[in-house]
Amino acid sequence: MDIIEPYLPALFFLSATLVLIALSIIDFRTWILPDWLNLTLGLLGIAFHFSVDFIFMPPSGLIFGALTGAGILYVIRLGGNYYYKQDTLGLGDVKLLGAAGLWLGVEGVVMAMTVGAFAGLVHGILVAVIRGIREKSSPNLHRLMIPAGPGFCVGIACVGLWQYAEFVME
Repeated sequence: MDIIEPYLPALFFLSATLVLIALSIIDFRTWILPDWLNLTLGLLGIAFHFSVDFIFMPPSGLIFGALTGAGILYVIRLGGNYYYKQDTLGLGDVKLLGAAGLWLGVEGVVMAMTVGAFAGLVHGILVAVIRGIREKSSPNLHRLMIPAGPGFCVGIACVGLWQYAEFVME
């Protein structure tokens, strides 16, 4: 057990990276972020912090991070759904940011949302430009629909690598 113990946090971190990749691929293909993968990401976050004796943030930081991530995205979802009269963000996206909050805390999850939204914007512009080229027309961003999960996964991964850079470098 003593040989395995120092490697557990690294195993949790690597597993979370693989979960983010899987979530991105599935969302690209199906527009669904499976609950069991979001739950897995969240549980890996709790296990990671537990395995490092909460040196990066206290347990309350995880809880407030999850509530902030899910809460902000849920409010954005409600506003978007009201304005557009259709689903604008799925509940899987809300759960994804809740799970990310267990890893990143309040400040980290807000940064991940920001970076993820920017990644989604870049993705959307690229999709519109490619469609415009294929259809021999100008790019059209009006009502362009792309899955939000992959952008958020990029944001979570970038902020996670930045936030835990010292741990990753070890």
